[in-house]
Amino acid sequence: MEKRDDTTDVVRIFDTTLRDGEQSPGATMNVEEKLAIARQLEELGVDVIEAGFAASSDGDFAAVQAVAAALTAPVVLSLSRTKEADIVRAARAVEKARNPGIHVFIATSDIHLKHKLMMSREQVLEAAGWAVDLAKKHVGHVEFSAEDASRSDPEYLCSVFAEAIRMGATVCNVPDTTGYAIPEQLQALFAHLKTNVPGGDRVTWSTHNHNDLGMAVANSLAAVRGGARQVECTINGIGERAGNTSMEEVVMALDTRRDYFALSTNIRTEQIYRASRLLTQVTGIAVPINKPVVGENAFAHEAGIHQDGVLKHKLNYEIMKPEKIGRPSNSLVLGKHSGRAAFVDRLKTLGLFQPELDVNKAFAAFKALADRKKNVYDEDLVAIVAEESTRVPNSYELLSLEASSTTDGTPQARLKVRIGDRETEASATGAGVVDATYAALAQAVERFGSRVPQLERYAVKAITGGTDAQGEVSCLLRDGDTVAIGQGAHTDIIMASALAYLAAVNKLEYLRTYRPVDSEHGP
Repeated sequence: MEKRDDTTDVVRIFDTTLRDGEQSPGATMNVEEKLAIARQLEELGVDVIEAGFAASSDGDFAAVQAVAAALTAPVVLSLSRTKEADIVRAARAVEKARNPGIHVFIATSDIHLKHKLMMSREQVLEAAGWAVDLAKKHVGHVEFSAEDASRSDPEYLCSVFAEAIRMGATVCNVPDTTGYAIPEQLQALFAHLKTNVPGGDRVTWSTHNHNDLGMAVANSLAAVRGGARQVECTINGIGERAGNTSMEEVVMALDTRRDYFALSTNIRTEQIYRASRLLTQVTGIAVPINKPVVGENAFAHEAGIHQDGVLKHKLNYEIMKPEKIGRPSNSLVLGKHSGRAAFVDRLKTLGLFQPELDVNKAFAAFKALADRKKNVYDEDLVAIVAEESTRVPNSYELLSLEASSTTDGTPQARLKVRIGDRETEASATGAGVVDATYAALAQAVERFGSRVPQLERYAVKAITGGTDAQGEVSCLLRDGDTVAIGQGAHTDIIMASALAYLAAVNKLEYLRTYRPVDSEHGP
């Protein structure tokens, strides 16, 4: 499906899940996980992908490089401060991209100038122009962001954007970095900038909003009304603090209310649900059940009056069809006697079949699951494919686990763990079976010479209904200032718990290897 030209009736979608979204505590992704998300973003039809902050760490540089080399359709760019080393490193990271770009930012609010940058307005103006000029020498697509724009003096903003455009910026971004803006004010600001910035008619105006006051989506739509033709957002709205603009909410608002906005996007909406599930699987950050568009209850009807109305005519209470976002029907489709052809056909029907998927491993995982539970649902297939498409050689691997508990005995667990070609066994007791399992895992980690992390959060949910449902466990581990979320799925909740713990430990090991440098967070 070929994308339409960037005309005034098309809103470009800039996805920053891999950069700003990753700044959500515990959401760190390794290179292979970022690649899986990036490929899904391309399948989704995203116009621009911010693959990371190449100067922040060797791991981020490698991830940006890998994403840039793997994709063909979207613009792939790296964030960069107004520093020569940042810009050069960003250019190197995206040099193999089919459509490379660099995203340069510097703060423009007096608060940031005084208390963070310790720079004058004149110095920031000069730095912005100089950085855009240097970035333009490396790539054609240069985006400039005025960090904390919503708290900046509008006339000073006009001067900064004018200089960025004069030096070659092709996109001008107006971030509401702190989630401070009100929709009507932001709409007016965009209208003011488009009218008063020299050269403003030659660039694409972009909006990037945080959700601190719960208005990120409303602000993004207001900015579009004010003239923005690019929305910067993340899958599931993840991001630091209260998160970013939710991609699926903005896209479906524009799609569902096309009568009002008279605008469209290049997003293939039937891929939205799969993208949401994949990100949840990778990061371990669950979607609230009442989240618009992708939440478990988004298309559920409890009240009798609503149920009656929907049965008579869906439009009585449903403004979107679940099929529009690729949402599974939660109906039984396969069992332990199903063959490979039926399995692949169902994956294609659900939009889960991708060339890079190892079908043999996914089918083996399905058969193993079908042997453990009576009914296999579409959600189960989503979980299987998400796990297989992001599977990487782990630092720690669970080889075996025995856990028991009785009414008059102490819960205990015995397990075996492998790292590389070394194996160790550990056993422990605890207040409960999960507690005993985690105590044994901590022993194993310590025996391999690693620091034992602290468990800060543990959550369980069922992927489908029934007593044989797959349990999905997520846990957050902390090692000093570093946090990581791990997730595991299994019909045995104790196994799922162990898998989640080791997934988080593996992420912590990755973070110990690739520690980001201290820097501003960006827009």
